[in-house]
Amino acid sequence: MKRNADNFFSNEEKDLITKAVQKAEGSTSGEIVVMVTDDSDSYREGATLGGAVLSGIVSLAALMAASVFVASGRDWTHGGIAHLFREASVLMTVWYYIPLVCLLYFPCRWLLMRVPRLRLAFISRRRMEEAVQERTLRAFYEKGLYRTRDETGILLFISLLERRVWILGDRGINEKIPAGFWDERAGELTAGIRAGRRGKAVCDVIGRCAGELARHFPRKPDDTNELPDEVMV
Repeated sequence: MKRNADNFFSNEEKDLITKAVQKAEGSTSGEIVVMVTDDSDSYREGATLGGAVLSGIVSLAALMAASVFVASGRDWTHGGIAHLFREASVLMTVWYYIPLVCLLYFPCRWLLMRVPRLRLAFISRRRMEEAVQERTLRAFYEKGLYRTRDETGILLFISLLERRVWILGDRGINEKIPAGFWDERAGELTAGIRAGRRGKAVCDVIGRCAGELARHFPRKPDDTNELPDEVMV
């Protein structure tokens, strides 16, 4: 079964994560939200670049195969291999190559748009990281994490296509907890997911976040649950 944001966690894992969030928020005024998305960007430039590169490679291979096939049908026994490749070079000109590249570009681009994982081969690591960070920030505002009373919302964002995790804390939290703490937790969660411990890894990271939050933002007597505890998609 293909993994996507809807089925990345099993129902049992979702229940465990919800309980972990509720337990964590029982000791802190911080609000923790877990969100999963299929991807952080469409990376259309990857399809464009990849379509050009792939069509170029396929065209070159096709012309080479056609040239050798044509040349092999001629009498080249006296000329040897050199004569074969000399004959084969007839078709290997820009007059054949460029039109074939143009013809194959759109099917290749269509293929890359249909298979997101292939597009990533033409996207830099920096570009992916920036896309995940921007998508995390957008989700932070779209889901209303910035509206908590004491600015103590935390988003654990998982982007499946890029296989990246980004943890973002609101302004009130970041004034007391350094970004390095969230980077370490994101690294732990990424490692846990890659090891196949998706649900447990999330619960463990939530627990570690809760311990740090409780030190700086203990639960108040009038504290209320301001954000959903369930996994968002």
